[in-house]
Amino acid sequence: MKNFIITTDSTCDLPESYYTEHNVPVLQLQYTVNGEEYGDDRQMDVHEVYEAMRKDAQVSTACINPKSAEKLFTEYVEKDYEILHIAFSSGLSASYSTASFVAKDVCEAHPGSRIVVIDSLCASGGQGLFLYYCVQMKEKGASMNEIISWAEEHKHNVRHEFTVESLTYLQRGGRISKAVAILGGLINVKPVLHVDNEGRLVSLKNVRGRKKSLSAIVDAMEEHYTKDDNDVIVITHGDSEEDANLVKDMIQERLGFKNFIISMITPTIGCHAGPGTIALFFMGTKR
Repeated sequence: MKNFIITTDSTCDLPESYYTEHNVPVLQLQYTVNGEEYGDDRQMDVHEVYEAMRKDAQVSTACINPKSAEKLFTEYVEKDYEILHIAFSSGLSASYSTASFVAKDVCEAHPGSRIVVIDSLCASGGQGLFLYYCVQMKEKGASMNEIISWAEEHKHNVRHEFTVESLTYLQRGGRISKAVAILGGLINVKPVLHVDNEGRLVSLKNVRGRKKSLSAIVDAMEEHYTKDDNDVIVITHGDSEEDANLVKDMIQERLGFKNFIISMITPTIGCHAGPGTIALFFMGTKR
């Protein structure tokens, strides 16, 4: 049986130390800030990205670089590894389809090789949590086929509950109309959103005020989580660590969880959600 390695995209929004500690190679998604491109070999400090956004910088994103994917996959195939790639949701990016095409080409160029690309249907810390459990299975001795089977069966159990500070970025990304964004800003509406079965962002409800929106995502967890399936709770934030810790405290007080990963939302997700975004991820009932 060949050795295998798990790879993923930078949209997992986990701390960099996690990828190093668990030997998970990461494909960087591309982004642009005021016309300057960032990605594989050039990164902008994430705090500076959010500060630029607060100053109305022009930002945009792109999927993984096909050449980078080809280089990574080829490197491990030539070392006689099989590859399991956990991709960013196809409902939000072309990264899954790009990785799939590249994997096919690499396998055709290297007969006998195997690369499986899984559409996580997850984003940000949801993709990170999905990766976490796949890596955990691998480190406990599960085969690649066993992990694939678990992943396909349980991807819809990865719950995403999040809220944003400003409606501007959702409006720029076409998620809501400009009129709704303006009106919502005037009356301090904060949307509560999640990711559906197709891996797309969907609005669940609107609440008035920041504190109520943070409480609302914890309410959603309380309603939908499955306690025995959660080793860790992931919270990601758009340069708003204080509010992320507030959500953590609410979860600890209400539900008793003690193991958390709290990390910054990387630019390719943050460009669409904006500064102040708070997102909560856990294993629970089907979406």
